[in-house]
Order: sequence, then structure tokens, then C-alpha cells
Amino acid sequence: MAELMQGKRGLVMGVANDRSIAWGIASALRAEGADLAFSYQGEAFGKRVAPLAAAVGSDLLVDVDVTDEASLDACFAQLADRWGKLDFLIHAIAYSDKTELTGRFINTTRANFLNSLNISCFSFIDIARRAAALMPDGGSLITLTFQGSTRIAPNYNVMGVAKAALESATRYLANDLGPQGVRVNAISPGPMKTLAGSAIGGARATFRHTEENAPLRANATLGTIGGTAAWLCSDYGAATTGEVVHVDGGYHILGFPQPDRL
Repeated sequence: MAELMQGKRGLVMGVANDRSIAWGIASALRAEGADLAFSYQGEAFGKRVAPLAAAVGSDLLVDVDVTDEASLDACFAQLADRWGKLDFLIHAIAYSDKTELTGRFINTTRANFLNSLNISCFSFIDIARRAAALMPDGGSLITLTFQGSTRIAPNYNVMGVAKAALESATRYLANDLGPQGVRVNAISPGPMKTLAGSAIGGARATFRHTEENAPLRANATLGTIGGTAAWLCSDYGAATTGEVVHVDGGYHILGFPQPDRL
């Protein structure tokens, strides 16, 4: 494929470095012709994102704090001033206190529970409302989830609850926004070697386990996730909404490890 996204413009939120899933998605969208804007939070992340944005021909970077209404308003006002409308948005934002991703889930604190759900789930709802207002001709909203939403994942704890809420929000948003032609979907990769993934205890062992047991005997790559996002954002994804699309080598279908790994 080439120029699948020609003439389409969108915001990518959540790039931390060149190993981020959000960067894999941005790269695939740009390769298909999309024009991109990027958000970041704070000067440190801005310095990381700026050269990556430049590498894909983007000079539209916005400092955004998703817990601050005024910051979000300013972001979408800037996009409206520059482009007038959006065709797609990528939400790759999640957070929880790393110290509470080990031990027992029952020990989750109220403060971290509320903060985790606010940043990892409510931010998508808050952003979707603003993005949809800039999609008069329809569009595509994509967020990122993980299988820990429906099954127990070691050292995932409250993030599993946050992702379960995010997947439910995806379905409700899909129903709300469908009449105006806006699709809302979630991509669920398997374990990834990213900055966010490294915060999960036992990440290396988990990555190795899924690679050895997935039906395809392979984990997702930035390229395969990016390609999935390009399909969902393109006109080929026009009839797909409210879905959690797994990009994990098929690992999510297993009930037990492969016989030689039992």
C-alpha cells in the first residue's frame, strides 16, 4: 500500500521515544501519507519528541496535560486554528504509580486508583469529546489497551482495571459518535519492549513467554501495530467501530501454554 492516508490529518498522543507504540503508529501513518501533530507533556518529553516529529515532517507539537481541562482546550484550539478539522486521533496515554504495580491488587490506594483511572481512561473520553467536534466528516479515534483488562496479568494490578474501563468506554464512545461517522476502536498488543512496558515487573520473562507460546510464535512489533492503526484510520476501516483489535500473535486465544511449554 502507498498513500493510504493521503490528505488525512491527525494528532498522535503518547510518544515517549522511538520505541513507543505511538511512534510505531505515527511512522506507519506518515508512510501512508498522513500529516501529523504530536502532543507531549513537559519540557523533558518535548525534547524527545521534537526530533521524531521533525523526522516525519511535522512542526506541530503541543504541550498537553490530560488532567488539565484548560490545557486540553488550548491543544484542540491550536489544532482547529492550524487545520480546521481532524481525521484521526491516537490516544496512547496511561499511567499508574509503579510501586503499586507489584504486590497485591487489594492494597491499591484510593489516590492511585483515581489517578490511574483518570489518566488511563477518562482522558480518552475527555479527548474524544474535543476531537469529535473537529470531525464533521467523520474520523477515527484509537486507544491502546492490554489483555490484563480481561485476564489476570502479573504485576499489572490497577492498570488492568483501568484498561477494562477504557475498553468499555471505547464501546460507549463508538455508540455515541457513530451517527456522525466517527469510529472508536482499541488496539491490544501483547507485551512490548517499550518505556511503559518496562515499568511492569517481570516484563522480560513475560515477553519471552508470550513469544514462545503465541500461535504465531511471535510478539507484536511496532510495524504490525502501526499497520493495524493505519487500516483503522483509513477508509478501509469505515465499517469497524467499538472493537478491541488484538495484535499479539494470537496469544489471547490460548487457554493453556503450548504442550512443549507446560
